[in-house]
Amino acid sequence: MTGQMDSHAEISRLQKQIENYIDNDKTELVFDFKSLDGKIQLDLITVNPFHRQSFLFNSSIGVDKMDALKKMMDYVKSHREKENTYTIQWVDKSATDDLQTSYFRSKNMYEALDKFYYGRDINSINIFSITLNPLS
Repeated sequence: MTGQMDSHAEISRLQKQIENYIDNDKTELVFDFKSLDGKIQLDLITVNPFHRQSFLFNSSIGVDKMDALKKMMDYVKSHREKENTYTIQWVDKSATDDLQTSYFRSKNMYEALDKFYYGRDINSINIFSITLNPLS
């Protein structure tokens, strides 16, 4: 039982480290673990506090939860240097006509769209623009 308790404590510690590293005081993070072909997939999801929409931050696959979290931590530490920033302006057809703006880090525009559409019906959103932001 002690090994399992240590494992839970280590998982909790890694999740807290990821949260602290991302430093999203305003944005809620959801750690979604799924079994996938004998491995564990971790989808790290952000929930925007203003429009309450969730988006995929990144996915990682490991042999167990701990391995998936360690791979996510590696991504979180290095993704800012390796990926571009995109701005997507959009409207949720079912909610309001208010134009929303969301930001994504990804390798390319297609990956940004995958993160944007994660878990939602592609027909429920009108995208008005996708912009590659200048390097800062």
